[in-house]
Amino acid sequence: MNQRKDKYRAALQRGEEPLATAPRPARVTTLNSRYVRVTIEVAPDLERDLTRWVSTPVSALVIAGSTLLRTLTGTAAEVSRPAGDRPRPAQV
Repeated sequence: MNQRKDKYRAALQRGEEPLATAPRPARVTTLNSRYVRVTIEVAPDLERDLTRWVSTPVSALVIAGSTLLRTLTGTAAEVSRPAGDRPRPAQV
C-alpha cells in the first residue's frame, strides 16, 4: 500500500496522471487585476456541447434580426421619400 501511495505522490509531483490516460488539454484563461487573480478553465467537451446547444437559438435570432432590419429599412425608406414620389393608395 505504501509503495502505491509513493508512486501516486511522485506522479503528482511530476504533473502526470497515474493512469497514463491524458485527456485533451483544457483551455485556461487567467484574468489579473491589482487585487484579484481569477483562473478560468474550460474543458474541450463543454465547448463542443455549448456550441451544439446554442447554434439553433443563435441562428433563429440572426434570421429574426435580419428580417426586422429589412422591415425597418423599408419603412424608413418609405417615410423619407418626398410626398410626390409616394404611390397613392387605391380608392374604392
